[in-house]
Amino acid sequence: MTRLIAAFLFVIASWTGPTMAQQSSQDIVWIQIEAHPSLRDAQARAQIYSQALADVTGFSLGGNWYGILLGPYTREDAQRVLQVYRLERQIPRDSFISQSSNLRQQFWPVGENLLSRNPIAAPSSGAGTIATLQPDPEPSDETPSQARRSEQGLNGNERKALQIALQAGGFYTAAIDGSFGRGTRASMADWQAANGFEQTGILTTKQRQILMDQYNAPLISVGMSRIRDDKAGIEMQLPTKEVRFSHYEPPFAHYPTSGSLGARVLMISQPGDQTTLFGLFDILQTLEIIPLEGQRERKSDSFVIEGRGNGIVSYTQAALKGGEIKGFTLIWPAGDEERRSRILTEMKASFTRLDGVLDPAAGADAEQRIDLVSGLQVRKPRLSRSGTFVDGQGTVVTTVDAVQNCTRITLNSDFQAELVASDASTGLALVRPVERLAPMEVAQLRASSPLLQSEVAVAGFSYEGILGAPTLTYGTLSDLRGLRGETGVTRLALAAQPGDAGGPVLDANGAVLGILAAAPAGTQQLPQGVSFAANADTLRALLQQAGIAAQDSREANTLSPDAMTRLATGMTVLVSCWD
Repeated sequence: MTRLIAAFLFVIASWTGPTMAQQSSQDIVWIQIEAHPSLRDAQARAQIYSQALADVTGFSLGGNWYGILLGPYTREDAQRVLQVYRLERQIPRDSFISQSSNLRQQFWPVGENLLSRNPIAAPSSGAGTIATLQPDPEPSDETPSQARRSEQGLNGNERKALQIALQAGGFYTAAIDGSFGRGTRASMADWQAANGFEQTGILTTKQRQILMDQYNAPLISVGMSRIRDDKAGIEMQLPTKEVRFSHYEPPFAHYPTSGSLGARVLMISQPGDQTTLFGLFDILQTLEIIPLEGQRERKSDSFVIEGRGNGIVSYTQAALKGGEIKGFTLIWPAGDEERRSRILTEMKASFTRLDGVLDPAAGADAEQRIDLVSGLQVRKPRLSRSGTFVDGQGTVVTTVDAVQNCTRITLNSDFQAELVASDASTGLALVRPVERLAPMEVAQLRASSPLLQSEVAVAGFSYEGILGAPTLTYGTLSDLRGLRGETGVTRLALAAQPGDAGGPVLDANGAVLGILAAAPAGTQQLPQGVSFAANADTLRALLQQAGIAAQDSREANTLSPDAMTRLATGMTVLVSCWD
């Protein structure tokens, strides 16, 4: 019988072959039969299946999962393949039809690109006379009357859940109303046919369980279970195969990763008012677990933060009620969107507030670092350099390396800026704040050539913002040219730090002689105490090209150390580049 069924499948598939080129990409589907968190295991299983079945493929599913599939087929052929192979017990009972959009890089077979391929037909057996045979449906575990009686025990939500599962499988398109009318019955019959059952239009107890297991496969794979945390005062569904409780560090109950996906969950629980809620909203967005891209929504008594980037997707919700702030954060690997969406829906629907919140004093003995907030890493820029205000609107000159390939540029960590101009030949770049700033001081450029061996000072964020304010580093002017005689460069005898690059070089009167250049890239290293700067004429030309009027210095008196510090602090800004 197995041979006859296979022959039937192959002949039907071959009949559909001539029309396949007319199918749209939406009609191309696959049958997923297994998924593994290990690529090596998935490759081994794909090889085993290939010895018995045709059209075995393997693709990354995202989130460090690797799927074994059959295809590609048209949906009609896929349903036949699924039905027959299930009856023959050649593939698992919970195998299901999957879309191409769920698949990523192919790992089996090696060297082929099947994602761009049209639906294929299984090899023809040549037994055309068997085409009229139909596979025997699996006998029902209940008679239609017994199935209808067991169905009557379902409540409204359970009936809607079946419709949702049928809809997710592509069998049902009408309203989710819990009413089993003609449309629902037809979709149940279609599902029964696709899964090798007798087409009665009434699901038995066993069939309902299989349908829901198919629908809940993403939840089952991560062990979704209801967890009650009495200290946090929260009860909710969590992916317990992927996260496990670790410790309390208010306002968070930490559930770090315990599986292969790298998922994490935080329960949020603290006493407070609206000010506390708004403060939490701001603090969360400084953390690495909340990527910069994504929706932010804050209301008077709640907020939602979504973040996407750096290989993760995070979702946070919190609400204030009765003097208690409660919520949660889910961090999930990017590329596993369908499963993440199902898990997040379950977490939001199951979230329940219990009495009590975390004691703010709990976890007082935890590690304390300025780059940690309640045990969570504060987001840090890829690099920070110095910049110099050059006009009253807050335009800043800095070095090119400070703003290269940045997802986001900020001034003093708080103000977003955009790149205006960049000149690789001089190593200088101009950035402008998105919202206008009013700097306390603006660079005033020296109009005449400075004297060799005169004292100079560089203002800069030597330690990339750790100290919170620029520092002054003193030295002398060694040469008005570069090492190869370049006229737009001055050489300084001054021990600058990488973070000082982009800061103003000042003479004793506070006039700007130039902008400190970045250290040479590559393997070249300058002797200790040697630095270079783009001189005032170079900066003046860059500003003119950008339509900015340079301000010339008129100060003739030597500034006191305090006055020099005030001037330098007013015109120097921290420029940060974020991934």
